[in-house]
Amino acid sequence: MITSSSFLLIGFIFCLFALIMCVVFGQITVRKLRKKPETRDALGMEFISGWDILNVAQTLSTPRSWSKKLESTPLSFLHANSDLLFEHTNRLDRFLAFIFWIPFLMSGLLFFISIILDLFGL
Repeated sequence: MITSSSFLLIGFIFCLFALIMCVVFGQITVRKLRKKPETRDALGMEFISGWDILNVAQTLSTPRSWSKKLESTPLSFLHANSDLLFEHTNRLDRFLAFIFWIPFLMSGLLFFISIILDLFGL
């Protein structure tokens, strides 16, 4: 039987992998996008240092229809511009974004599940 500590361990493993991929994705893709003057201001709002890495990874790894929907809201300045990012990235960049974003989301989900299971005493 899977307990809350099992979800916590699996989430921790996903979190470690996501942290490593965050550094790799930031150094390979986002660094390249920050250097280009046309994409420098299209990476979304940066609350804290490195937040644009999350914005770019989300934009490149989610379906374009979701990105377009987020860009049409009044809070679109928080989100990265998908048209410019897809124009200035290649398949490797999109693959790295996907490899970083999915474990990042899965680790948060597994941490949340372990908290819920622990609250119910499982």
